[in-house]
Amino acid sequence: MPLKIVDVVGARPQFIKLAPVLKAIKEYNEKNPRCPIQEVLVHTGQHYDYEMSGVFFDELGLKDPDCHLGVGSGTHGYQTGEMLKRIEEVLLAEKPDLVMVYGDTNSTLAGALAAAKLHIPVAHVEAGLRSFNKQMPEEINRVLTDHVSDLLFCPTKTAVENLRHEGFTDILNDGDLLPYPFAPYPLPPASVVINTGDVMYDAALMYLDLAEQKSRILECLGLEPKSYALATVHRAENTDDPERLRAIFAGLEGVARSGLPVILPLHPRTRKALSSLSPTPCPLPLSPSTPSLRPIDPVSYLDMLLLEKNARVILTDSGGVQKEAFFFRVPCVTLREETEWVETVETGWNVLVGCDPDRITQVALEARPGIESSWPYGDGRAAERVVELVDLLFRR
Repeated sequence: MPLKIVDVVGARPQFIKLAPVLKAIKEYNEKNPRCPIQEVLVHTGQHYDYEMSGVFFDELGLKDPDCHLGVGSGTHGYQTGEMLKRIEEVLLAEKPDLVMVYGDTNSTLAGALAAAKLHIPVAHVEAGLRSFNKQMPEEINRVLTDHVSDLLFCPTKTAVENLRHEGFTDILNDGDLLPYPFAPYPLPPASVVINTGDVMYDAALMYLDLAEQKSRILECLGLEPKSYALATVHRAENTDDPERLRAIFAGLEGVARSGLPVILPLHPRTRKALSSLSPTPCPLPLSPSTPSLRPIDPVSYLDMLLLEKNARVILTDSGGVQKEAFFFRVPCVTLREETEWVETVETGWNVLVGCDPDRITQVALEARPGIESSWPYGDGRAAERVVELVDLLFRR
C-alpha cells in the first residue's frame, strides 16, 4: 500500500527545506514503484505574495501545492489558530499516515498540533534547535513542536544533545539507520531522535550550480565578488523594537560609510517598520549621505545563494542565512544576542553582536575566516536519510 505523507509549509525557509525532501521521495518512488510514498503538499499561506512565496516554487521546481490555505498575515494567535483549524480539515479529508513539518514557524507548530490532536504521527525536520530565548516566537514553536513529534530529524549533534537534555531517550546514533530494533508501523511508544544532517545543506548543494548558471544578480547590481557586504534583517525582536532597529541600521550605515557597500534585500516587515520610523514620506529613513547602503527588493533563492557566496561578509538575524554563510565559508555577523546555530560561533565563522552599532561596524569590517576543518552539518544526504527512516518505520 502507498504511504501517505502530508507536508505542511508556509514560509520561504520551509520551501527550501522541502525541496530536497521532495527530490528524495521522487527517487525513492522510482526505486519502489510497488510501495510508493504519496505526498500531499499543504501551503498555509503564511508567506503569500510572489516575492516571498511564488518565486520560490517556480525556481526550485516545486510542484504546486495540493492545498493552499490562504491564511495570510496576522498576529501569532490569529495566524496559528487559523492554520490549526484549516490544517485539521485537510487531515480529516486526507487521512495521512504521517504529517511532516519543517523548521520553526507558526506553520510548523500549527501542522504539528493539528496532527497530534488527531493522533496522526508527526515528523519534525530540523528538530532539536534551541536559542534558549523564549522571547523569540520561533523558540516557542521549536520546543512545542518537538514535544508532540514522533520522529525528530536533527541537523546536528548539538540538536540531538539538546533533546537528550529535555528527556528524549530513544536516540539513534550516526550509522544506526538500518537495521532498527523496533517493529515497523505503528511507531514505537517513544519518540525517535536521529542526526540526519541538515537538509538546507542538501538544498545549497542542489541549487548552487543552477544559481551560478541562471542568476544575474551580481551584474544587475554592478557587484564584483568579495567587494560588498550582504545584510538581512527580519526577525520580530529587531523589526518591532524601534530602538533596536535604529541601532542596527546605524551599524549598517557605519559599514557602508567605511567604503564597503551593503546590499540589503528588504523583508516586507522590515520595510514597513522602517517606514514607520521615518519623519517624512520617504520609504526608508536612511541617510542620503550613505549611498553605499543599498536597500533592494526581496530576492529569489538562487539570487540569494549567489549574493551569499560572493559576499565579503554577511550581517543577518536569520538562522538560515547564518548557516548558508557557513556553507560558503563567508564570515557572518549575527544581529542577535544568541543563535540556535551554535556551531557557526564555536568554529569562528560567526560573531554575535546584538544591536550595538559600533560593534556591528567594527566586527563586520574586521571579519575573518574561521576554522576550515569543521563541518557539523552532514554530507548533503540528509533528505535521503529522512525518507529512509520514514520508510523503515512506516512500511506495513
